[in-house]
Amino acid sequence: MTEPIISVVGGTGAQGGGVVDALLGARKFKVRVASRNPSSGAAKALAARGVEVVKADLLEPSSLKALYHGARGAFLVTNFGDPAQRGREEEIGASAVNAARSAGVKHLIWSTLPDAEKISGGRLKVEHFTMKAHVDAVVRSAGFERHTFVQAPFYFQNLKMFVPQPLPDGRRGWAVPMDPAARVIHAGDISELGRAVAAAFGAGPELANGSYLAVCGGTYSWADFVATLNTLGHNFGVVRVAPEVYDGFFPGAKELREMFQYFEAHTYFGPDAQTRIAAANALVPGGFTAFSEWARKNMKPGG
Repeated sequence: MTEPIISVVGGTGAQGGGVVDALLGARKFKVRVASRNPSSGAAKALAARGVEVVKADLLEPSSLKALYHGARGAFLVTNFGDPAQRGREEEIGASAVNAARSAGVKHLIWSTLPDAEKISGGRLKVEHFTMKAHVDAVVRSAGFERHTFVQAPFYFQNLKMFVPQPLPDGRRGWAVPMDPAARVIHAGDISELGRAVAAAFGAGPELANGSYLAVCGGTYSWADFVATLNTLGHNFGVVRVAPEVYDGFFPGAKELREMFQYFEAHTYFGPDAQTRIAAANALVPGGFTAFSEWARKNMKPGG
């Protein structure tokens, strides 16, 4: 039998890269990846691994025909970090979903997040959560043979991206607009999201249609992160700062401040967290890597 084609958006990014790795590792699929520039080094590296790379861009819906043509499945994610997508994730996501349905994709997996605005009663918008959540209804109503929702955790990798800064006590670490002791952050190694995605594509009807899979290595506080890192030989700290102070730290800080406030009030994955985490764990034998294990490998002092 011919291996089914799975099309991946964001195949050179944090989420899509892990999806490509897991799909190739499963040895059950042909993998096709969208690239704005198929001649780039990243695209060529994928092609060298046997991935079909096609020129396609979420910002140009007509280009997605080449990505989806003949594909049985598709993994789709939008990127709030891309300035061209910021504020448009709902529009861009819906357009890409409809393009996949028009092209005949049978199983769509949409990378979504909780509707923070709805969960918080309108108090906190958290645009990069809520706009993705609004696309869920488009996915459900599009008429795919199968559809699945996957939810990415707070990336462990964020602890490296948010570079530790000088703190008042002389140490380095993080200033956050929430209670550092609140154990409300569902976190994980983002490269492992692909394990859930590949398993969902391979599960067929054994996975309930419309399932939500929340990928999670554990539930942590900022104090937990710091304590774990300090057992490895770091000397980090964490302090709480007022929201208005945090908002002035850097461009875009308000979005992250709202996100952290949402975590503290409702947890990262929100009220359905345990059910969705359990669904992902049931699908992926062994579950997902804990922070202590990830940090030993990726955040050694001097590393």
